[in-house]
Amino acid sequence: MLRVAVIGSGPSGVYTAQSLIEQEAVPDIEVYVLDRLPCPYGLVRYGVAPDHEKIKSLQNNLRMVLEHPRVHFLGNVEAGAPGLGVEELREIFDAVVFCVGAATDRHLGIPGEELPGSHPATEFVAWYSAHPDAAAVRFTLAARSAVVIGVGNVAVDVVRMLSRGAAELAATDMPQGPLGALADSRVEDVWMVGRRGPSQAKFTTKELRELGSLPDTEVCVRPEELALDPAYRDPGELPAVARRNVAVLRGWAERTAAGPADAGPAARARRRIHLRFFLRPAEVLGDASGVRAVRFERTAPDGRGGVTGTGEFEEIEGQLVLRSVGYRGTPQPGLPFDEATGTVPHLAGRVLRDGAPLPGVYAAGWIKRGPTGVIGTNRPCAKETASSLLADTPMLAERHTAGDPVAALARAGQRPVPWPGWLAIEAAEAAWGHGLGRGTVKLPDWAGLLAAAHANG
Repeated sequence: MLRVAVIGSGPSGVYTAQSLIEQEAVPDIEVYVLDRLPCPYGLVRYGVAPDHEKIKSLQNNLRMVLEHPRVHFLGNVEAGAPGLGVEELREIFDAVVFCVGAATDRHLGIPGEELPGSHPATEFVAWYSAHPDAAAVRFTLAARSAVVIGVGNVAVDVVRMLSRGAAELAATDMPQGPLGALADSRVEDVWMVGRRGPSQAKFTTKELRELGSLPDTEVCVRPEELALDPAYRDPGELPAVARRNVAVLRGWAERTAAGPADAGPAARARRRIHLRFFLRPAEVLGDASGVRAVRFERTAPDGRGGVTGTGEFEEIEGQLVLRSVGYRGTPQPGLPFDEATGTVPHLAGRVLRDGAPLPGVYAAGWIKRGPTGVIGTNRPCAKETASSLLADTPMLAERHTAGDPVAALARAGQRPVPWPGWLAIEAAEAAWGHGLGRGTVKLPDWAGLLAAAHANG
């Protein structure tokens, strides 16, 4: 029997477990999926916007893997904590696969970035997704204008959540605090700003189109900014997604150019979403009391796929600034780390230290390849890592571990939450939501989650 620890229960971790248990070349593999949180599913639970029920339903597919007889979920286990480093894990398990994602945000590196009212978008997402680490975070949404820097899907999610009414979100699993803040929101203008052109934006067309279907909301796009992009003028050679994005933006730009007289009911919209392009953030303006605006430099295509500054500047008002310029992996205790890429060095998933494989240690997902692709991209990535691990089975079997992994984790100071504990959390969230006259509502803090998990011993 080969016992494998998978660190992380998001898509990459679960797909790795699935790849290991569904193969037939090496029978009797037992997979222990460990997560720092008492809840499984990673960013599917804590990164997908609450109004995206179809994507969140992916949890059902992940659940089937985690309920497999040879897969054991153990939440509330912090790999890398004192007494549970890489070497200690290797004493408990025959192999360890790190699927820990990219846990922090990229920085802009501009003056004023850390002023009050300027936040990473990841913090805002964690707040409305009820991540227990964000339990102390508060967003009052008293701003009249909000600036979202970035043009990826996370930025689109943030813009949409700022523009949605609380009544539309009451049926979701959003906790009461964020729901109440959105009900009291004073935000009228939401600006989503990118440093490059529409053909290079990273959002997908489905998410982009959703902005145009929000009630009482007008989408504003400046035709002159779109025209700065050579590919916008001749989109025939663009990839299919970019071509569809350009078509959507073109329609909004034409309506914006037509003016309020021809815009119909949208002219009276309570909120406005402004999509801006070819603007590079130069400084967040404000003082100790909060932000007031963002200063952008106009950019222009450099002919090589990038942009260059023009020396022209513009200020966009905003009392709330959310920075959505990408995720970044963080160093893992005991593992080598490439600071330039924010990833763990590897060869086909085998972790490398000084160019040589670290025996029995592997990586998959964003910590392996960087924060790229969509959820489905994790499948082939996980399969590659699993294939490397299976090919190493003879070497791994030479130092096969014995004993009860759960007992060993307890001796290391951990208090694992097994799958029945997670089911107890689910039941508590359903009961709480029912008491509020809603559907399931997430428990938003560590104390509530652990109390529910351990309620029955």
